[in-house]
Amino acid sequence: MAEIPGVQITEHGGGARKIDAAPTSVALLVGWSPSGATDKALRVQSFADYRRDFGLDPRSLLGYAVGHFFDNGGADAHVLRIAGRDGAAIEPDEEAFLSALHATLSRGGAVNQADPFNLICVPGLSDAASIAMLQARAGARGAFLIADGGKTDTVASVIAALAGKTGPDARNSALYFPWVLAPDSLDGNAVRAFPPSGFVAGVFSRLDRERGVWKAPAGEGANLIGASDLAVHVDDAGNEQLTVHGVNGQRRFADRSPLIFGARTLAGDDSGGSEWKYIPVRRLALFLEQSLQAGLQWVVFEPNGEPLWAQVRTDVSAFLLTLFRQGAFLGSRASEAYFVRCDRTTMTQADIDRGILNIVIGFAAQKPSEFVILTLSQLTASSSSG
Repeated sequence: MAEIPGVQITEHGGGARKIDAAPTSVALLVGWSPSGATDKALRVQSFADYRRDFGLDPRSLLGYAVGHFFDNGGADAHVLRIAGRDGAAIEPDEEAFLSALHATLSRGGAVNQADPFNLICVPGLSDAASIAMLQARAGARGAFLIADGGKTDTVASVIAALAGKTGPDARNSALYFPWVLAPDSLDGNAVRAFPPSGFVAGVFSRLDRERGVWKAPAGEGANLIGASDLAVHVDDAGNEQLTVHGVNGQRRFADRSPLIFGARTLAGDDSGGSEWKYIPVRRLALFLEQSLQAGLQWVVFEPNGEPLWAQVRTDVSAFLLTLFRQGAFLGSRASEAYFVRCDRTTMTQADIDRGILNIVIGFAAQKPSEFVILTLSQLTASSSSG
């Protein structure tokens, strides 16, 4: 057959469809600012964007936290303004702020426009009921909450204040203590205490980009850029107490800038035995779920049978192999690091008849070294039949 000028056809068959890695560190930051819309979250990709849309005010913990986020490596965020009557300034633990926060999030619209986001920060918020609500919201959105201890907390009081923050959704959050001392650019660079969450969210973003979401955001490399000191100095004994209760301390060592020294979720109390004890394990699982759910949307148009199952196994295995080669999983061989099942052992005949595709994935997390099991469900074309 003669070649048709200007037209080239290349056929590919039998290979894996590419699954793209989901973002991991787009932050949603919530709080009071002197100006800006209150009915929607706005996207900002620099501190200049924030300053233009929300303004600066020394009473706004939100503004400082956004600056700390970008200073520490953050690159993408949504900002949701909560304001009092006629835009009045309100503190994060004031009743007016808490009521407005609950009302705004229950309506959903303002937050649903900020899609996607992976990290949630409400700088300075320590109210247990509100943190529990945000943990549930984070779980529903596949996000992770970075919470602050109280401004005047000690090691003993931050542990005592955990009541109400370690419920069923605690795996979707982590708590940081103490507050961070840093120069206040709105007050001649006088040193002032700030909530750690903005700093920490930036560190998450920086390490995600440099090392991957599976890297624990603690220790070497998890330094708090722009911090001059900490409001409370935690010693070895104090840090041990924080760790066994699932609180992440910041510490400062001689001739070193302050750094994060813990990597536990609020489900990480030693007495609990949760498989979601560690931040990188939980966030890696969230990353996998989001990546695979987005990357497998095509299955809704396919009949639910062995050809589809085989293709899904191929696609997911190829994605996990790439992550294994990047160091995401424990094990010297891929067969030790992860497995993928999508066959009659993961679905009942009723599932197949209803077009429900179940995929079971196990991965050996870097810490701890047990397998973590994920089960994902997708609808297929069969779900629209009969």
